[in-house]
Amino acid sequence: MSIFLRPNQHQILDYSGGKMAISAVPGSGKTFTLALLAAEIISKNLLADDQEVLIVTLVNSAVDNFAQRISLILQEKNLIPYTGFRVRTLHGLAHDIVRQRPDLVGLDANFQILDENDAAAIIHDISRIWLHQHPGFLEAYFNPDLDDSKLDWVVKEWLPDLVQEIALVIIRYAKDQRLSPDRLLALSEQLEVPLPLARLGIELYQEYQAALAYRGAVDFDDLVRFALTILETDQNLLERLSYQWHFILEDEAQDSSRLQEEILELLTRQHGNWVRVGDPNQAIYETFTTASPKHLLSFLDRPDVRAETLPHSGRSTQSIIDLANYLVRWTVTEHPTSAVRDALSARPMILPTPPDDPHKNPEDEPQSVHIYTKKLTPKEEIKLVVSSLERWLPEHPNETVAVLTALNTHAKAVVDALQERNIPFNDSLLKSSNATRKSASLMGNILKYLADPQSPSKLAAVFEDWAQSLELVPPEGAEDISTASAIIRRCEYIEDFISPGPKRDLLQELNLESESPALHQLLSAFRSLTQKWLESVLLPIDQLILTLAQDLFKRPHELALAHKISNVLKLTSRYHPDWRLAEWARELTLIANNERRFIGFSEDDLGFDPSKYAGIVTVSTLHKAKGLEWDRVYILSVNNYDFPSGQSHDTYISEKWFVRDSLNLASECLAQLQFLTTSNGEAWYEEGSASQAARLDYVRERLRLLYVGITRAKKSLIMVWNNGRKGDLQAATPLIALSHYWNNRQISA
Repeated sequence: MSIFLRPNQHQILDYSGGKMAISAVPGSGKTFTLALLAAEIISKNLLADDQEVLIVTLVNSAVDNFAQRISLILQEKNLIPYTGFRVRTLHGLAHDIVRQRPDLVGLDANFQILDENDAAAIIHDISRIWLHQHPGFLEAYFNPDLDDSKLDWVVKEWLPDLVQEIALVIIRYAKDQRLSPDRLLALSEQLEVPLPLARLGIELYQEYQAALAYRGAVDFDDLVRFALTILETDQNLLERLSYQWHFILEDEAQDSSRLQEEILELLTRQHGNWVRVGDPNQAIYETFTTASPKHLLSFLDRPDVRAETLPHSGRSTQSIIDLANYLVRWTVTEHPTSAVRDALSARPMILPTPPDDPHKNPEDEPQSVHIYTKKLTPKEEIKLVVSSLERWLPEHPNETVAVLTALNTHAKAVVDALQERNIPFNDSLLKSSNATRKSASLMGNILKYLADPQSPSKLAAVFEDWAQSLELVPPEGAEDISTASAIIRRCEYIEDFISPGPKRDLLQELNLESESPALHQLLSAFRSLTQKWLESVLLPIDQLILTLAQDLFKRPHELALAHKISNVLKLTSRYHPDWRLAEWARELTLIANNERRFIGFSEDDLGFDPSKYAGIVTVSTLHKAKGLEWDRVYILSVNNYDFPSGQSHDTYISEKWFVRDSLNLASECLAQLQFLTTSNGEAWYEEGSASQAARLDYVRERLRLLYVGITRAKKSLIMVWNNGRKGDLQAATPLIALSHYWNNRQISA
């Protein structure tokens, strides 16, 4: 395989040790470059036989991507694939560390991991219970103009979600600071001045941690803070892991959190071999977290760090590159709110690929960039976009197209309009599924039975899962499932049910065909499947999983999950060629218990490939579109609500209409807690200051989000705005600036 390298990539691949930071523009091939670097380190014999390159990345789909790319490069170098490196997400890395010494952080060896959905459900419940126990607690923060009818409506419909938001913010902050509820409560009792919002947050945090303890579980934030505590406590483990992971390569470093940076700093302290790659302009996950592009930017400026860039991108036309670069320049030098001019970085600007580069930029078509500044209602905006798609799609059946919105609700309105006009679309990026654990559990139970085919109880468990998951009987037929399961469980010799001979057939003896035809049909169908599965046990594990999936699942998302499970197990089999069915059953149990998302498995991250949807409209939020690209991109709702700029006429999603003085209560609560934990008597909490600071942070994040949206487009870009449900919104200030730039550019041309 011949690999073309740009001069900047050549410089990066000369690396042999030390700290290096790489600032990369969208579409510059940073993942490919990092994979090349990992393979180079392995091939240069910079590792001992018992050492690895550790690659830490942001999302689970990147785990598979890195593993496959590095292994392919190693094969081309005549080296053994899937050796000499390990790929983990941050939570995967934290999970690996905590599993080695759970006792150091007070965990049982069999602790469970709570996923985001379960954690959100707990927060939902405790927030509503707290509100019921503290009626009127937050009324001091309500708008005094609320009449009794509106007040009642707010308390019932709006307040629970606000309290839930406050709980989430406080829990995240407290865990990032490694503060326990008891410690916070003690601090609040020592302070004589009242901090009511902080007290609210602490009480919710207490209840949340009590709910986790009751379940014997930890959440994702616990994993990270516990991993750091373990590394700080167990010096022998730290030295062993530091030796094992002699080089650490960090992808998407613009989204690194404070604790992530501290963990990697500890692991690299002994050898100093730490490479960080990212794009500060694509940091869009920092709201109410400690994730920030400032970590990468400050790392770039350290005297002990070698700074490199990946400035060339072959993704977009020159016109789209120019538009993205102008947004950066305008933000840095002209943004009307000077405090947010640090939102985007000009290090580096996007450059097109060199003339000799095989990955040439698409031919420039300035007429394919449209920035509409005409005022539209939300319905008019969607109608305009849908009509444009109706004209464009028939003429470009082999090209990809996406409609991107800032909010999920607006994206769903686009989907409704596309459905109404019978325009083909894909909205899978808007959805998340809770089927992972159910699917993995079902297949895991089947493998447990296949590993022990004489067990009636294991076969009965498979039957129950199978019947319920496929909804073979209506809810009122649950009695049939229970009866059939009992029949299987009572089998003295399971062969009498599975493989009946001429002397005995359990189903015939029960005479179910005449007495209970539905039950007979249910057991007969299950017996046929079980016979088929028993004949498949000699298949490789990935093929066995796909065989089971064909019999178990019909819905597209279920089949997609099964393929993902198959790929994960195929990769695992390379590390464990001696595993038998019992070991694979245990591995599926780990997936079902939500642990294997930490080695690259996630129900919400199946790896979306836009190229598979040519001629079909992809509808997505801008956040979910990060890392993807389409030939044509529509960005909707670029108004001063979805993209505020700190101007007096802007409005902010986090400031609730029923709260007085435009306070952002989640930010105010966080500020009170920060004062509680950092007060030295020289400063004081001032109401409203945190809300103003939160506005500026939100403006920064929205500028980066707009930059991400623009750089998703390869050939064609359309940007529009709407005046909102009440008709009082205006075009976003960056949209106006981009429009002026583009119009002047066209006139000059």
